Amino acid sequence: MKNSLHKVLFLTLAICITTVKLNAQTTGDGKITAKVVDAKTNETIPFATAVILNRKTKALVKGAQTDINGNLSLVSLPKGVYTFKLSYVGYQTMVRDSISINATIKDINLGTIRMNASKGTALNEVTITAPKSTIQLGVDKKIFAVDQSLVSEGGSAADLLQNVPSVQSDMDGNVSLRGSTGVKVLIDGKPSLIAGGNVAQILQSIPASSIESVELITNPSAKYDAEGQSGIINIVLKKNKKLGLNGNLALTAGNRDNYNASTSLSFQNSKVNVYANYSYRYGNRLGGGFNNIKYLDTAFRTAFANQNTNSKSLDKGHNAKAGIDYTLTDKDVISFTAGFNLRDNDRNEFLTINELNKQYQPLQLSRRTNSNLGSGGSYDLNLDFSHKFKKPKEELTFNVSFSEGNNDNLQIYNTDIYNIGGTPVDQLPELIHNDGSGINRNYNFQTDYSLPVGKTGKLEAGYRSQIRIAENSTFSEMFDNNAGEYRPNLDLTNDFNSNDQVHALYANYQNTVKNFGYQVGLRAEDATLDTRLGVFNNAGQLSYVPGKVAYTRLYPSVFLTQKLAKEQQVQLSYSRRVNRPRGWDTNPFLDVSDPLNYRQGNPNLKPEDVHAFELSYSKFWPKVTFITTAYLRQTNDVIQRIRTEPNQDGITITTPENLSKEVASGLELIGRVDVVKAWNFTANANLYQSKVSGAPSFGIIENSGFTWNANLTNNFVLPYKVTLQVKGDYRARQVMAQGTRNAMYGVDAGAKYDLSNKASLSLNVRDLFNTRAWSMTTSTASSVVDFERFMQGRMGSLTFSYRFGKTDFKSKKTKKPDQSEMRSDEESF
Repeated sequence: MKNSLHKVLFLTLAICITTVKLNAQTTGDGKITAKVVDAKTNETIPFATAVILNRKTKALVKGAQTDINGNLSLVSLPKGVYTFKLSYVGYQTMVRDSISINATIKDINLGTIRMNASKGTALNEVTITAPKSTIQLGVDKKIFAVDQSLVSEGGSAADLLQNVPSVQSDMDGNVSLRGSTGVKVLIDGKPSLIAGGNVAQILQSIPASSIESVELITNPSAKYDAEGQSGIINIVLKKNKKLGLNGNLALTAGNRDNYNASTSLSFQNSKVNVYANYSYRYGNRLGGGFNNIKYLDTAFRTAFANQNTNSKSLDKGHNAKAGIDYTLTDKDVISFTAGFNLRDNDRNEFLTINELNKQYQPLQLSRRTNSNLGSGGSYDLNLDFSHKFKKPKEELTFNVSFSEGNNDNLQIYNTDIYNIGGTPVDQLPELIHNDGSGINRNYNFQTDYSLPVGKTGKLEAGYRSQIRIAENSTFSEMFDNNAGEYRPNLDLTNDFNSNDQVHALYANYQNTVKNFGYQVGLRAEDATLDTRLGVFNNAGQLSYVPGKVAYTRLYPSVFLTQKLAKEQQVQLSYSRRVNRPRGWDTNPFLDVSDPLNYRQGNPNLKPEDVHAFELSYSKFWPKVTFITTAYLRQTNDVIQRIRTEPNQDGITITTPENLSKEVASGLELIGRVDVVKAWNFTANANLYQSKVSGAPSFGIIENSGFTWNANLTNNFVLPYKVTLQVKGDYRARQVMAQGTRNAMYGVDAGAKYDLSNKASLSLNVRDLFNTRAWSMTTSTASSVVDFERFMQGRMGSLTFSYRFGKTDFKSKKTKKPDQSEMRSDEESF
């Protein structure tokens, strides 16, 4: 299978090179220029996609994107008669049917093209008869349109993210970007409190069908929050924009009792936009694996401990979102949104644990059941106001938001020892109950001001305050078989509270001089994390230990962009970042769900200090989009999970610790190729080297290694209104601080059939060959651990979608001279 995947990647590269050569030969001296703006606000639209089609054959001849100021330039066009199409997500596609370039007319200026908001909601699925731009490039981010991802239908946000270039997720749902787990995940630009902010639970709770696009900000500017080692992943949920009264309904059923349902309703006219979305997810996941330990210390009686696990996890979640945008005046808009999440998680693990001596004879054989009953809810409220001044592009915005979430978890551990020294035993099981609860509150205040400077410059400045308060407690008790009752287990009982505040000011300036653009910014953040840990002593007395991490830092950012001839662009950037410890990382509550490897947080963790450099190159051909980025990232006080040496009972404890530093360097390649009208593919490869400095205090020696990952997504348009998508991914072996993570690969496939203009039926299968499994080997001076785990396995689902609505309200438009031959052609694009 690995050899097959290598062949696929090689074939992809060969097709890219061949296509590039063929397209490079289609040149001339014709030129088309224009300026693209929003028809309602007159704001320029950067990174809109324009294509030139041969009017007779409909073949794609040339393509380009508008620059940051909305300017469009299509050069080196041969003589001929063409159809011009201009598109951007959320806007109607603009079409001009006949543009002629000949010996006398070579330069054509289309003037100002005013694009109107899309007549179709983002929830609509339209037949694609020309290439749709799934990748958009911003000054400091990449935007991936994922609403047409067939292989993710019926799945969760975690399933969908695996289809986004450069993004991976592990067995626990933790997300990594370019191989680094230090990434900030936002929902609509803000942190989420689903499951107390636990990213894995958030992504499992959100259906893939409710997501419109994913923004990757690998080297954020000073305008963004400085948090996130490798950058920011912003998940943009769908927001209806269709005029009149419209709606959508989608129903999904999958094997292993997996079901999804989502619906939306919206109404919009010239003054008000009201929308509401609701989704329900019932996800049943099966898992399993092993955890085998070899003890190297000859003083240990136990030489081997082999643990096999089978698990079943049932996630049920309700998500609702509603909002209203009201236009007070031509310059003022006020918006209010509210979101709500309700979830339940029922997880059961069944473990068999065999402890053996050097001769592989049994010392102790046991069975264990771990049950986790989790429930919780969260809500968020957002109030936004924007004011546009008389001066074009001058704008002031405010945001005030509040969110609150609660979580309850009941953990029950039942351990049954049935054999000691090879002799069957009959004894009562060991029972432990852990009753945990928590409440989290987020407060956010933000204001941003944008001022145009000269013809092409822009100054941005703003202030932001974030306050996050968390209160978590766990009460543990163990069953006393002699007394026949539960008694408090003070070793596992604790109370942990935290108050995390970040106050920030930023200024950002950008400008363009001919084909050279630059952006410089500076962000100042004052951060304080106050913690309070309550623990019980042997006498049952509760005492609190305070903790504090406070720092003030400056975070500069610099972006230098040079546009070259023939739709090429080079960008050099630098930014300083911070990766603050997550709540779970700082909570010292001891997790004993794995009887041989306990886990706990570290309230004394320091934030990581990150310095990131990137050099990127992009080129756009009529049928090829190519982006490559070389990057270097140095992380000081890097956080890694360290496993202790085993104690006399063979138990290790894994705790996050600050090591000295890590240096990661790599090359990322992203390409989209429209091979023929019925086939296009997007390929991504990330090759990088990481080096972790030694930490003698933890027994860590310097470790380094090279690794890579790649994915390939193919899209096919078949006869009879059928579209097909096939996606494969591969992750090579990777070096860690105390060992290696093994290679992993998988294939997904999906197909959609349009029953009518309003209804469609989709079928997909994830992990088609049942090959995805996370495995690693961890080594210390006295133990070697082989670990493997899989979650979900092969999963199939069938989705029915239906759209309804009517556009009753249409704004009146006056034709401009430069728009006289331009028409809207949204439905055919």
